Amino acid sequence: MRTRAIGHVRGLASAVAGLVCSSFLAAQMPDPPGQVKGDERARHEAYLFAHMMDGDYWRLHYSVSLDGLHWEMLNGGKRVFDAYRGHADICRGHDGRYYLVGNRGDDRPDINFWVSDDLIAWKRHSDYVPDLRKVPDYARAIPRIGAPKVFFDEAGAEYLLTWHTPHDMGQTELPEPYWASQRTLCVTSKDLKVFSDPPRKLFSWDMATIDTIVRREAGRYYAIFKDERYPTLEWTTGKTIRICCSPSLLGPYSAPGPPVSPGFREAPTVIPSPDGKAWYLYYEQYPGVAYGLSVGGRLEGPWFQAAGGTRHRDWNKYVMPTGVRHGSMLPITRKQYDALVAALGKGERGVGGVQ
Repeated sequence: MRTRAIGHVRGLASAVAGLVCSSFLAAQMPDPPGQVKGDERARHEAYLFAHMMDGDYWRLHYSVSLDGLHWEMLNGGKRVFDAYRGHADICRGHDGRYYLVGNRGDDRPDINFWVSDDLIAWKRHSDYVPDLRKVPDYARAIPRIGAPKVFFDEAGAEYLLTWHTPHDMGQTELPEPYWASQRTLCVTSKDLKVFSDPPRKLFSWDMATIDTIVRREAGRYYAIFKDERYPTLEWTTGKTIRICCSPSLLGPYSAPGPPVSPGFREAPTVIPSPDGKAWYLYYEQYPGVAYGLSVGGRLEGPWFQAAGGTRHRDWNKYVMPTGVRHGSMLPITRKQYDALVAALGKGERGVGGVQ
């Protein structure tokens, strides 16, 4: 009897060891929430990612996804619109068409807009030159415009245009004083041809911010941005993605929340999950190292970071094409997805310039 018991214990131990071993070899993180199950119909059928490429900065490239997690490059990795320059940001506008914003360089005075019916063919819509000398409480603004972003607020039937502009800090011991001096500026417009004047700071609190985007959920507005202070023991949140909220488009916005990304991340972009019950917040680990993903049930959080972008396929809960740099993501229909694939074709290229 004792021998039989010992054998039973050894067999159980062996089974447990095998289970532990197989569990260790398999992916350790559950799939991110937000995917459709069974016969459930997706609220968001497909997605477009308009982005730059490593080795082809400031230019427009496309990737697409059917689940918001696994992305494929279009057009063989070549540019999809040669006239464009900027940090690509696209929104669906007041007339159902799509508006793309960019700029020719941070040292150029103008912000440029294009419009498209189908996300394939783009035509010039307008140009805007903000008067940075008139920004209230920003007398020493340096004439530079960084990464303009555009958001259409359906509730107010108006656009919000944001960008970052530095200011002269005078003598300072702060590291990276140019970046520490960045503040998010904004204007509004009904048609992206006539803009409110003068530009103003979006946030009442005084902190370096760049790459600010705004989204609306449940009657509140959420500004998602990069904390552009350099990380130190005195400023441990530096170079992370953070979120604040407001009851109205132009604020006042709350104090910044805790980081939702690791350090040295920038250019946030966010999409609703296919079932509409979660948010996927992507951000670049710069310069062109990798892409990260945080997942939240609400824009106010809480958020967790998903595993992906690694050489361990079992751990990858999301997959990005090789060499993608920052841009913007937006939901599209399956019909639009099919049209983009038919017009441009799929295919990935290696890291480097346009081939």
